[in-house]
Amino acid sequence: MENLHFEYLLQLGDNALILSQRLGEWCGHGPVLEQDIALTNISLDLLGQTRMLLTHAGEIEGKGHSEDDLAYFRDEHQFRNVLLVEQPNTDWAFTIARQFFFDTWHYYHYQALLGSKDAQLAAIAEKSLKEVTYHLRFSSEWMLRLGDGTEVSKQKIQKAVDELWPFTGELTTPSAADLWAAELGVGYDLLKIKPLWEKKVADILNEATLQLPSGTWMQKGGKTGVHTEYLGFMLAEMQHLQRTYPGNSW
Repeated sequence: MENLHFEYLLQLGDNALILSQRLGEWCGHGPVLEQDIALTNISLDLLGQTRMLLTHAGEIEGKGHSEDDLAYFRDEHQFRNVLLVEQPNTDWAFTIARQFFFDTWHYYHYQALLGSKDAQLAAIAEKSLKEVTYHLRFSSEWMLRLGDGTEVSKQKIQKAVDELWPFTGELTTPSAADLWAAELGVGYDLLKIKPLWEKKVADILNEATLQLPSGTWMQKGGKTGVHTEYLGFMLAEMQHLQRTYPGNSW
């Protein structure tokens, strides 16, 4: 029988890992030093969350897999992150829009996980919530600055919102693992988080004088291991050293 507890923790850990890797690509390339450092710090926050979640997932799986094993020695189809987080940075506007959509969901989800019956997961949520709260404030403020800024910044952030929108539905679409976790009190009903996410997103977009996309068709598949082409290229870079020199340590 599929270990849905393990799968659920992989979803959470993989989201944080893949988005951390994406943000890490900005290191040394930010538009100004302050924002370069800010994104690097957010990347490190997410990496810290990844380590806790994947370590716990390995314990639940019971096969002796460490956080490094799960990060470096799984193939693309074994990752359970949502498609949104693997989308390329493209430019600053795309990075911010992707971050804002994810941060909003992440904030409400971690708030809910404070009550998880998985005591370790609840502790991880409590430890991470301050970081996630900052992440949401950072991305929300940048949505406002870009949307209500220059004509060029408004065009760029609106384009990013429109193109990333079809990837947002997966955040609040329950997988088998999500349903299992909600039923047993390990996780939380994503359909109850959906209206909170929608309201926050609509409020920020309205304040930023941006148009809320009207499309209802949504991409999905990441939670079951069906990914876009971008994940494979990312993993090839991220996993190269460990796969070339297995077990190597500093």
